Amino acid sequence: MTLNRAELLQESMTLEPALDGLPAKLFVLKNAQGMRVTLMDIGAAWLSCEIPVGSEVRDVILGVNNMPDHRIQEAYMGVTVGRFANRIAAGKFNIGGQKFQTTVNQAGNTHHGGSIGFDQYRWTAEQKSDQLISFTMHSKDGDQGFPGNLQVTVNYRLSESNELTIEYQAETDKDCPVNLTNHAYFNLMGAESELDCLQHQLKIEAEQYLPVNETGVPLGHFNDVKHSSFDFNEMKTVGRDFLNCSEQKKTSGYDHSFLLKKEHQDGESIVAQCISPDQKVTMNVKTTKPAIQLYTGNFLSGTPNRLGGQYKNHSALALETQFLPDSPNHPEWDQPCPILQAGEAYAHRTCYQFIVN
Repeated sequence: MTLNRAELLQESMTLEPALDGLPAKLFVLKNAQGMRVTLMDIGAAWLSCEIPVGSEVRDVILGVNNMPDHRIQEAYMGVTVGRFANRIAAGKFNIGGQKFQTTVNQAGNTHHGGSIGFDQYRWTAEQKSDQLISFTMHSKDGDQGFPGNLQVTVNYRLSESNELTIEYQAETDKDCPVNLTNHAYFNLMGAESELDCLQHQLKIEAEQYLPVNETGVPLGHFNDVKHSSFDFNEMKTVGRDFLNCSEQKKTSGYDHSFLLKKEHQDGESIVAQCISPDQKVTMNVKTTKPAIQLYTGNFLSGTPNRLGGQYKNHSALALETQFLPDSPNHPEWDQPCPILQAGEAYAHRTCYQFIVN
């Protein structure tokens, strides 16, 4: 009997321990359509996303097969990112006149939560049904330099219409920047197809994006996407305008945040749509967050894959729903405040729906 990807991962990912000396715990969500989602308590990570497409099953997110490879990969594949996704310039921010310095881990900036982000934590997991898993964790006051004791819950829900909804909840006892997201990389032809993401078609409901410097930190102003390579308001191939401007060349491709149209930030509207080159799989993205980061896997080369080899640059793309990068330092930006107030609730959700044509 041939094992499916979920069964193989259950065995291979637990052969060697995680950093805390204990094996990872894996969980599977499944529905009547045959979709299977494999999750792990280390990093509250989304390890695998299997979708039946005709006579084949496609795993449409990048991943690894074992814990040693998971520990060495630096691409944040499928993990929950926090406390603050994306970048904080120089790791510095100010709340109410008090200055804070967080650990820097990328070109002198705080990236995806700092040196030991939420992707490295072991979360407490509870599988509540075949279609719901809840992960919780506690981040202590001062963790990576961030203020406040932060309690976090991430729920993964799978529907019968092939929607994977990720719900983020948090509360703190001190005001603190909080920006949680998932860092899955999508290749709708199949993660091991050896076809890159540049022939995927993509649409993003955004009129502005944030230009950045060479380390990915925003310059502080917005650019209109119209008449630029960043215009995805009409469906187009990702590679059509790839690397054809100085803005992209700074980051070796797309690695930019798009400010979503306000009427689409309701969690029900489609903010982004991606279609496989063979037109057989469509992914719709919905979110309550104000922005989405498009990253075309510009530095994936050397990242371990599931076949014992390595992924190449542009093997997949990420669509990370989030607050704008470095937004704690830009209160003038027209977006919800990224500072979670003590005693208030952080509650956001993102849905990835997969439609087989």
